[in-house]
Amino acid sequence: MDETPRSPITAFAGERLPGIGHNLGPPLDPGRSFRRFAWKKARAELMPRLPLEVVKRRVRRAKELGLAYPDYASILLGSGRDIIGFLFTVPAIAEEAVRAAKVRELTACDRLLMGEGAAAARLSHAHALVFRAVSAPPADTASFSAQSAAVAALLDPLKLPRDGVVMVGATPLERGWAEAGRLAKFLPAERYFSG
Repeated sequence: MDETPRSPITAFAGERLPGIGHNLGPPLDPGRSFRRFAWKKARAELMPRLPLEVVKRRVRRAKELGLAYPDYASILLGSGRDIIGFLFTVPAIAEEAVRAAKVRELTACDRLLMGEGAAAARLSHAHALVFRAVSAPPADTASFSAQSAAVAALLDPLKLPRDGVVMVGATPLERGWAEAGRLAKFLPAERYFSG
């Protein structure tokens, strides 16, 4: 049996994860402990009674979104909401035809793009990609609140709930944007596009 400890966060090459003693805990906002308790209880009561038809529907939905079922289920159970959109970054698609084809095939959700204007336009034109909205990313040195505001500037006009949007990115900096924007999940591009 493999006794190797596993980190709950996927690390990028060269990225340092929090060290020993860091619990990677959630923010301590008021009422969070009760909401977590209630959610865990409701989830525990639901799981043994989940009908086979529901599981089959979830597997189909995961395929529509191009996700592995465990990733889809963790997002669905973690946020309590289905995925309604993907926020891609320009480096995540990286001018690769195979990645662009997978993005182009997404029809069961919104496609959003975050990248510099010229790079985003070049990517969209080169691969015939259509995004519902395109936005400039926050500056590399932007504060946490500025990163959150950049994500809100993209999602709020579209009335998209943040916990229904998954970010697919290629750098640790982009993971920070997803965390600041309180998105449903951040998926490294290699993981999303390898499935």
